[in-house]
Order: sequence, then structure tokens, then C-alpha cells
Amino acid sequence: MPFADELVNGRTAQSLTRAVLVALPGADLAALRAAARHLDPLSLRERADLLRDALLADVPGDYAELARVVRAARDGVPEFGGWLIWPVTSAVATKAVAEGTDAAFDDAMALLAELTGRLTSEFALRVLLRHNLDRALGIIAGWTASPDTDVRRLASEGTRPYLPWSARVPELFARPGATVPLLDALHDDESEYVRRSVANHLNDLSRDHADQAVATARRWLEAPDPAPTSGRLVRHGLRTLVKRGHPGALGLLGFAPATLEIEGPVLDRTRVPIGGSVRFTATIRNIGAEDARLAIDYVVHHHKANGSQSNKTFKLTTRTLGPDETIEVSRDHSFRLLTTRRYHPGPHALALQINGVTSDRAEFELQAP
Repeated sequence: MPFADELVNGRTAQSLTRAVLVALPGADLAALRAAARHLDPLSLRERADLLRDALLADVPGDYAELARVVRAARDGVPEFGGWLIWPVTSAVATKAVAEGTDAAFDDAMALLAELTGRLTSEFALRVLLRHNLDRALGIIAGWTASPDTDVRRLASEGTRPYLPWSARVPELFARPGATVPLLDALHDDESEYVRRSVANHLNDLSRDHADQAVATARRWLEAPDPAPTSGRLVRHGLRTLVKRGHPGALGLLGFAPATLEIEGPVLDRTRVPIGGSVRFTATIRNIGAEDARLAIDYVVHHHKANGSQSNKTFKLTTRTLGPDETIEVSRDHSFRLLTTRRYHPGPHALALQINGVTSDRAEFELQAP
């Protein structure tokens, strides 16, 4: 399997060059040919940007000419798809914004919708959102009723505040409610592909505007005739808030405060080498008079290079305990080396988090391998 950066590669550039030649027979396409030789040291987004700029350099004229070339390539080349769509759609959006007319803007939005099923237009959509958020959202609202699943998914995914690999849209953070009508229209979509995007969008919203995310989810769950899939979507969409112990999110999902007796967590060792693992066990007893529905997570307090600690919460399980019922939970937590996390030797700790309430900490030392 290729690394992410390799998804846009020399073959992508060659495929794009051949496709453009269908629309512009005999064109030199010097910039695209040169770009194919300079991709290797670049990140994925930089590679897409390089091919975007090469395409813009090789297709002279106004926005209408670029749109004509793209549509001709799409219609004339069956394999016009995959990762070449990212630089193509980015070129379309960039050219439309540079032209500065409503006609170019609206046609670029339409062209992104036409192309999104061939990979996704979500990254290029950010360019148009940054240029004119209100005009873009007005068009995107219409996409929520599209018969095309990919277009409906684009309406949610392309407007996510924290869309991975993409440029941020500052106005989405300044106006956090701006995309909620899109989520309202799509949260009960017939497609799991679309609903999953809505859940991820709701989770993005929750990172900075927790109460608004909870209020939105509550409307869906408490509607007179809620969709049968709403519960699963909301659980996924509020996952970050559950890990943070947000009372509103926990309460909405049925995790009320509980009266518990907790023994542990108990660790199987107090010195753990980087690359190794530590096993913990704990016993939880419901000493209340009512059933207790529990969201049981655990928190690792990592030692940082500056001597402070940062916390990361991990999902463990959900259980319902009757009065005086007891369960034992356990888990092996690995400190194997990952590209996404750097470990620092020093004092660490581990604790349970149950319905947002943290247990006593179990201390241990993470050591150099």
C-alpha cells in the first residue's frame, strides 16, 4: 500500500496530461510534463498544488476555457478520475475565484459537483467557501436534495470545519451555526456514506462549540419521528465530547451520574519501556439503588519534553450495571513507536474515566528502550 504522499504521483501527472491532450490536441503541456519530474520530495497536498498550477499554466484563457477543457477531458477519457481529480478541481476553483464573476463561481460549483463522484471535490470546495461563503452555502443547500449520493456527501464533507488534508475556512469558525442546516437536511439520509460524513462534521463542530453540537443532536433524537439511524449517528458525532466528559453529551446518550465503587486501576508493572506495554485491571461496582449505564474510558497522562503532562482518552467499553452488580475491566496499553505520536521517558499515569468522572491515578515510569 502506498504512503499517503504517494497517492498523487508521476502516473497521476501522466494521466492528467493525456486527458488534457484529448481536449487540446497538439498542446505542448510543458508545465504538466515538468511537474511530473518534481513530485517526489513533496507532501500530498503540495503535489496536488503543483499539478494544479501546472494545469493552469498549460491551459491559457479565461475560466470558461478551462471548464471546457475539463469537461471535454471528462467526457472523452473513461479513466478521467482518481487522484488527478484533486488538482483538476483545485484548478477550476482557483480560476473561478481569480476571474471574480458570479457566473464563473456558480459554474465552478456545478463542475465540482459533476466531478466529485470520480474521487472527491471536497478539497477544492474550500477555495470557493473561503471566497464567498454565503453564495457557496446557498448552492450547497441544493445539493442536499441531489439524487447523487456523492453530491449529498460533498455537501457535508466539504464544509467540515476540520476537514483533513484541507485548508481551513476561517469564516466557518466565526459562524459555527452556518452549516447546521446542511446537517439537519442530511442526518437521516438513506446512505450510510452520507450519514457517516454528517457524524464527522458534528464531531468537528463539537470541538469548539460543544453546546451547539449537543443541542443539534438533541433535536434529531427528540424529533416526533426520529430516524432509526439517529442514535448511532449521534453516538459517533459526540464521541469527542464523551471522551472529554461533557455532561450534556453524556446525558443525551443516557450516561447519567452514577454511584460507584472503583478498585484500581492496578498496573502489572511500574516501569514500562518505550515500545512495550502496560496492562491494567479495575473493578467497578454499582452501589446505587438504580441501574447505571456507564461509558467507561481510560486516560493516559503522557510526560512531555518540557516536563508537563498531556492527557489522551481511550475508549474502553459501555456497560449497564444493576444495583450491587460488579464488573472487572482490563486492557493492555501499548507504547509501540508510531509516526503520529512521540513518547518521552518520565513519569506517566493512567486513570479510568466513567461517565465523565475520573478515578484515582496509577503512576508508572516510561523508560527509554
